[in-house]
Amino acid sequence: MRVRVESDVLKKNKEIALLNRSFLKEKGVLTINLMASPGAGKTSLILNTLTTLDVPFAVIEGDIASSIDTDTLKSHGIPAVQINTGGSCHLNASMVKRALEQVTFGRCKILFIENVGNLVCPAPFDLGEDLKIVLSSIPEGDDKPYKYPQIFTVAQAIIINKIDLIPFVDFNMEKYERGVRAINMKVPIFKVSCKTGEGIEEWMVWLRKYLS
Repeated sequence: MRVRVESDVLKKNKEIALLNRSFLKEKGVLTINLMASPGAGKTSLILNTLTTLDVPFAVIEGDIASSIDTDTLKSHGIPAVQINTGGSCHLNASMVKRALEQVTFGRCKILFIENVGNLVCPAPFDLGEDLKIVLSSIPEGDDKPYKYPQIFTVAQAIIINKIDLIPFVDFNMEKYERGVRAINMKVPIFKVSCKTGEGIEEWMVWLRKYLS
């Protein structure tokens, strides 16, 4: 019975995600579903990305509670819409559909959806995005691809943040990459520091290809 219920939930979610995708395609918007653990630097990556790219953009911010990250984005002049899940550990297509009604698109070219901080629950839920991006950070450890393989399997790009902390943390980059390649052979891996800006340009070059 549990498998049947989960299957029905995902089927309904997929139907709404298709509506979202069609709507966003009509708007001409590249939509990115950014997934990561709490504290990995999702908001920092969005700030670095959107202040570097010279294109109009918007953000849908997902959290269980509060509007802290949305307030941070707005303080930098970035238009953002808040979703509070009230306990759910991930966003779903229905939540995003309602949030899209509040987004002022205008000439918007990129929509970031910052998912709830979690490496498990967001993986199977299509939101209507074009790209699923997984963000890791050095302090989390090098074992995450081994412990949470599904989210790394569905990723179309993986970003490792906080590489400025490598000298101070027990993190084996080779082990991490080996874990990723075992389940997602061709996914690009970008090594960045949102604090120092190191590696951000390589991520920008890849992302710009989807805007051409």
